[in-house]
Amino acid sequence: MYICYIDESGTADVPGTSSHFVLAGLSIPIEHWRDADREISQVLAKYGLENDELHTAWMTRKYLEQSKITGFAGMDWAARRAACQKERTRHLLALQKAQKAKAYRQAKKNYRHSEAYIHLTLDERLAALSAVADAVASWGSARLFAECIDKTHFDPVRTGRAVDEQALEQVVSRYQQFLSSTEKNGTGTGKPLGLLVHDNNESVAKKHTELMRHFHSKGTLWTTIDNIIETPLFVDSSLTRMVQIADLCSYALRRFVENGETDLFKKVFTRADSVKGKTVSIRHFAGYTCQCAICVSHR
Repeated sequence: MYICYIDESGTADVPGTSSHFVLAGLSIPIEHWRDADREISQVLAKYGLENDELHTAWMTRKYLEQSKITGFAGMDWAARRAACQKERTRHLLALQKAQKAKAYRQAKKNYRHSEAYIHLTLDERLAALSAVADAVASWGSARLFAECIDKTHFDPVRTGRAVDEQALEQVVSRYQQFLSSTEKNGTGTGKPLGLLVHDNNESVAKKHTELMRHFHSKGTLWTTIDNIIETPLFVDSSLTRMVQIADLCSYALRRFVENGETDLFKKVFTRADSVKGKTVSIRHFAGYTCQCAICVSHR
């Protein structure tokens, strides 16, 4: 049995706040999930993050308050955290005094999301993410599935689906085809089954559950669903390490297709499924003229 952990990056709204929407799923055999979870925790322990959520987008941001602290990089973790908290408290109090309610709420939200990482410099946070990506790249039995949609090329009238719906159909189809291929090749014992574990996004949970029921009943545009069981299980990503890894993968793919960033991408992309040298599990929906690494390897 295989578990495919799913998360997204970017907004599904058109135009939204990102040019791309990426839905990614990382599949691992069920007998390997505990070792994978343990390995990631061991990597994060080197950075004091073994008990914290791995949220890639928040870890890659610059924290302005760190640049205001003299000798920050030379401090130990406890001193860095204390100095950052002091600077953040000063900032929030200043916003309150100036009666800037909107800025205060946004700053408080940002500080809450990044609280776990303030003892690390930006370079150290990036190093932590790189080490996690290295671990994922070494998982020979893992497979990465993804649909990266350039919204400038997306026509919902022609496709008949919203951006996130097309992405789910594509990821589910490729996951099913991988399971079916595993069965035909006789690389497992018995019929290989798959389960989807999705980050709990309230705005899409009901829609994606109903869509998956439709896929079970009618199939997708590309395949019948014979090996994937149940509808997606929606879980809190802060409690599930492997969904956090799917978050890293979706972020790495989006930053590559939007900005050409390769540091994380080139590592997680090694886990794409391929047939006869052609990448079949990840697609960049961007038109025929795109020459990015995904498009070239997919054609």
